[in-house]
Parts: sequence; C-alpha cells; structure tokens
Amino acid sequence: MERFGSYQLLEQIGVGGMAEVFLARHTGVEGFEKDIVIKRIRPHLSATPAFVEMFLAEAKLAAQLSHPNIETIYDLGKIGDSFFIAMEYIAGKDLSSIIPRAKKLGIPFPIEYAVKIASHVCEALYWAHSKTDARNNPLNIVHRDVSPENIRVAWTGTVKILDFGIAKAATQFHETKAGEIKGKVVYMSPEQVLGHDLDHRSDIFSLSVVLYECITGLKLFNGTNDLAVMNTIVKGKIYPPSYFRDDVPPQIEAIVMKGLEKDRNRRYSSAFDMHIDIDQFLAGHDFTPSNVHLSNFMKQLFRGDIENEQIRRARQQTPGAPPPAARPPGEDSLDEGPRPMTLNVSDISDGLVIGFTTEEIRILKRLAARGDQTIEKVVLDIVTHYLKYQRET
Repeated sequence: MERFGSYQLLEQIGVGGMAEVFLARHTGVEGFEKDIVIKRIRPHLSATPAFVEMFLAEAKLAAQLSHPNIETIYDLGKIGDSFFIAMEYIAGKDLSSIIPRAKKLGIPFPIEYAVKIASHVCEALYWAHSKTDARNNPLNIVHRDVSPENIRVAWTGTVKILDFGIAKAATQFHETKAGEIKGKVVYMSPEQVLGHDLDHRSDIFSLSVVLYECITGLKLFNGTNDLAVMNTIVKGKIYPPSYFRDDVPPQIEAIVMKGLEKDRNRRYSSAFDMHIDIDQFLAGHDFTPSNVHLSNFMKQLFRGDIENEQIRRARQQTPGAPPPAARPPGEDSLDEGPRPMTLNVSDISDGLVIGFTTEEIRILKRLAARGDQTIEKVVLDIVTHYLKYQRET
C-alpha cells in the first residue's frame, strides 16, 4: 500500500462519512518501528475549506489532550490533497463489538466490568472537560460523540476514549449529509437532539446511555428512523435497568438513572461526581475488577481475534513466510461446547469463565433460588467444598 511520508499504510481497517482509517507503521532511524492508526480525510471533505478549517482546529485541540484514558494524537499532516491524522494504535475492541459478542456467547456483561469501564471514561471526560489554556481560561471541551464505537478496551484491559474533539468537526459541519451519523443518534443527549448549546453534561448523558446498554444488552432508544429516535430521547420513558436485568445493584441503578436525567440540571454536575459514585460502589463490593480482570475478560471473548492479530503481525514482520492458519473472522473457542457463564471471585487474581450446559444452569438456578443466593455463590460453595474434600482425602 502507499506511504504517507514516514508512515507505511498496511491495511484499511475502517471507513466512515468523514475519513478512511488505516493501520500503518511508522518507521524511523536504526530500525525503529511503531504501529499507528492513520485517519485520512475523504477527498470530498478535503476539498471543502469550511470543513478543513474546522477539522484542523479540532484536531489541534484534541492533540493537547494527554491522558492515560484518551487516545493519543501523534501527528497532523497533508500528503497531496489529503489531510491525515496519525493516532495511537490500540490493539483491542470497542464496546460496539464487545457488547454483542458477550450477548452472542450468552454471557451477561458483568456489571462490575461495565461500571469499571465507565469509571475510566469518567476520568478521561472530567480531565478534558476541565482543560484550560495557558492563561487558565477554560476550553469548554465537549466530546459530543460518546458512544460504544468510541470507547475501546485494549487486550491489556486499558480503556481509551477515541476521537476526542474530532467529533465536533464531523457533526457540526453544515454540509454533513443526512444519515452520515446514523447509529450515533441513539447516544445523543436531549439538548443535543434539540440543537441547544452543549456543555459537559451532554457527555455524561451519552456515557450513561452506553452504560445502560452494557448492563442490559439493549439499546436504550429505538425508532424506525432518526426522527423517531430523537423523539424518544426527548419524550420517551426510560425504564430502570433492573426492569430488564434483576441482578442490578440499587446503587448502580441510581447512578445510571441520575446520568440519564433529561433535565441536565438534575444530572451529575461533573463526570468526576459520577466517577466517585462508581468507585464508592466498587470499593464496598465483593469484587473489584482491575485492568487484569478486564484483560482476561477480553481474552475470553476474543481469543480467536487475538490469535489472528498475532498471525497478522508475524506475517508483516516476516514477508514471504508461509502464514499459520488463521481462524475465520470472529470465531472464538468459546463458541464451541457448553454455554459459558462468567464467574467473578474476589479471592482469585484472574477472572474465570466456566462452561455449563443449559441443563446444568437450570439446576444451578434452582439451587440458588432455594438458598436465596446468587448462582456465582452456589458455584463458589461447590468448588470450596470439593477442594476441602480433596485436602482431607
């Protein structure tokens, strides 16, 4: 593929209304190499001065955001007629892939993991919302596109929010064609739908919509078209997450519903306040996941994808070498065999996934109901007693 200066494009990994996205490799002196992402602005937008001016201003602003939970921008440039951004490559998956994969495998998204991810995003949002210039004047940064596509979990368990600042250029450009942001409307705040001036509380609403979807596995707002979705966001009733999932802790339900207040004056006043409530819940909970647990969860969901990525990297580093057989796209070892169930145990450093048949799950549910316990507690008791028996024999 072609080069952009010191960037060698390796493969196209995405395309949208605003840009084409490529995996690329940055090369330097003495054999230095680093995988990055190149976002190349599409030709019809590069030829529009109004968009280019707005895009450059937003990209320069986003480049100032240096935070562990925000994707890093390395470079902004132009090759020929094409503007491009060189960004951090985060090996992993975004929530728009994670949520349906868990659902496909029959694994209810662990609530502790969902709120841990949200906590990381809150940290990033608060840091950006509070950003000031050199004279300590607030920059009033609002992401405007907090959605599953823009929240990425790396294989290492690190959580990153993507496209900070760039979303504004994409959504505010007056010549954006109808339908270009289709699919993102469902994560907009009521004030965003109504075209009001936005502040940081709009991002809090959008994050709460994403958290709701993680917990329930359902999109909060639906409609036959964008107009119907917008009407639901502004006027529709929001059912508590426990309406769809009976193991939602009351504290988490309260956090989600406060973030989803349609009147922004009734929402969290800052992402930091939401972050504090989440962390207080986790601190008092039986199981508090770390990035290691998130990493294990990702490996359980996407083992095949990780293997394929390793194969791709080996192929790129050794041109001409016969590649090992890759799994079919999306195939994962958890798709085979008994239905998996996630078991979180605070005494164990690594999260576990234990496979049960449908009949075994039915029995476990009956035992749990009989003792007024969770299925996880029943399984833990069974394992504990078995291990005790093994020690005594």
